[in-house]
Amino acid sequence: MPISEEKFKAALADKRIPVLILDSKWHQLFKKAGITPEIEKLEKELTELLKKQGRINTEIKSIKKVKSELMNNIVSSMDESDVKTEKKVSDSKRLINESNDKIDALEDELLELPRQIDSVNKELMLKTMALCYETMSVNTDEIEKIADWIHDVRIQLKKNIIKKQEKEFQNADLYTYMHDIFGPEVMEIFDLRYEPTLKKPEQKEETGNTEKTEKKEE
Repeated sequence: MPISEEKFKAALADKRIPVLILDSKWHQLFKKAGITPEIEKLEKELTELLKKQGRINTEIKSIKKVKSELMNNIVSSMDESDVKTEKKVSDSKRLINESNDKIDALEDELLELPRQIDSVNKELMLKTMALCYETMSVNTDEIEKIADWIHDVRIQLKKNIIKKQEKEFQNADLYTYMHDIFGPEVMEIFDLRYEPTLKKPEQKEETGNTEKTEKKEE
């Protein structure tokens, strides 16, 4: 019986969900369970958001590094007062201001990304849960069918084992009866598959009787 996504949402309401595509177990599971177009789309979207987050963080670090170098240039030029130095300081200040604007814009963008990542990740979790539940339901139906089949086969196997034993006992009784009535010479003309195995105990018994007779004679 299918479960609505609302129930899945309720189950996840207060849960802290790790980013699924960063979990190796998630990838391993879906190699076995398969993947739907919806999950594939969300996976790609989440991947792009994470790449964007990493790219922005790297860019901010790079700009801050340049900004630090510019500030060092200004500090090192404070004791100089020629026109060339003043222009250099002015350019550095302008670049620092531009760097600050870029950093502010990137940080504003970076603030929004965790919310977007969380939103897509939760949607991916819902689709993941739905697919897992559906797969497990189908598997459970198959397991029950196979279990019923195994049960029936076991019963049939027990019946056949008993039937086989009954046939073997009947053959043994019939052979013994025919052997006693007709003797071994007549029985040798019958091509019976079980004859050698049935004659072996008799041969041992006959041998034992001979040994007993020889002992008595002694």
